[in-house]
Amino acid sequence: MNAQKAIDLPSSQPRDAASGSTWHSQMPDDKAMLRAAVELTRDLSTARPGIYWGDMLASAFVGYATLAGAILVGNPIVAVLLGVISSLALYRALLFIHELTHIHKDALPGFRFGWNLLVGIPMLIPSFMYEGVHTQHHARTRYGTVDDPEYLPLALMKPWSLPVFALTAILLPPALLIRSAVLVPLGAIISPLRTLVWERASALAINPQYKRRKPEGEFARLVFWQELGCSVWAIGVLAASFAWGWRPLLIAIAVVSFTALLNQVRTLVAHLWENDGEAMTVTAQYLDSVNVPPPGFVAAMWAPVGLRYHALHHLLPSMPYHSLAEAHRRLTAHLEAGSTYGKASYPGLSPLLGRLVSSTMKAR
Repeated sequence: MNAQKAIDLPSSQPRDAASGSTWHSQMPDDKAMLRAAVELTRDLSTARPGIYWGDMLASAFVGYATLAGAILVGNPIVAVLLGVISSLALYRALLFIHELTHIHKDALPGFRFGWNLLVGIPMLIPSFMYEGVHTQHHARTRYGTVDDPEYLPLALMKPWSLPVFALTAILLPPALLIRSAVLVPLGAIISPLRTLVWERASALAINPQYKRRKPEGEFARLVFWQELGCSVWAIGVLAASFAWGWRPLLIAIAVVSFTALLNQVRTLVAHLWENDGEAMTVTAQYLDSVNVPPPGFVAAMWAPVGLRYHALHHLLPSMPYHSLAEAHRRLTAHLEAGSTYGKASYPGLSPLLGRLVSSTMKAR
């Protein structure tokens, strides 16, 4: 949902990027890198159903089982531990929404429906909230501009914008509950409210200026059924809480809030956020994005489902997540040391956060 209105936006006046910036709107494309990215990975582009289904189902099962344990167990320490495990597992399960926006609709029969039924609707984040939105972030002329729903020039904002950006994620679960249980049903009766909810609260966007266009055709039918499922589920959860107590719901909200916070922190370091609104070349977009490749293993937890290779993903948006590690290995071996490709790789979360904080301190 678009909930970043409290964040200070920089002036539209063009300015130099923060010190140490690697992007430039007029940076020429590295054609050798772009050609290698395509030619060396042709055989890796097929999504493997066994991996997708197995990974998603296992993540959802662990997430829900440990959430049930956190609700039922009497020991608070054990409950917190189970809650953390649940957050991490549900985080991984939820991030398959990113894959759904890129894979061909016929590549994994039934996967979209299965994911929505098991993850999207119970978590009140159905796939329509990302489908048709995230692809705009990858558009050549939209990335990093005011028309990009997933971009804010965070490195050029005031330092306090960063904690505000991160902490607003904690409010996402109750906001989603209110949206599906109250606003969507009321919108079925009140047309202006329905329009407002769709335009401003129906997309996983961080750009406060983004307004979503009305759905059409087959997509509109998918939205209807997903919205109906979410509303029925949300109303049922609230009714059960009124009848049997609020403790299970509050624990579930706490777990999902931590999941949302994890994702927001990951978002902080998915890009360098140094563009001031101009259209960028593909190479500039790549260098404004981030890879955190092995040997570090912690990145697999805070950037799961292939998102530790986010810069590579911007070169090969349709590459299945399970193929990105091999694609990275091939490109690293093929392109000589010091090439453009290696400049988007970073050692971990802390250095990236440090760079971002340092940029905000220098930009103002």
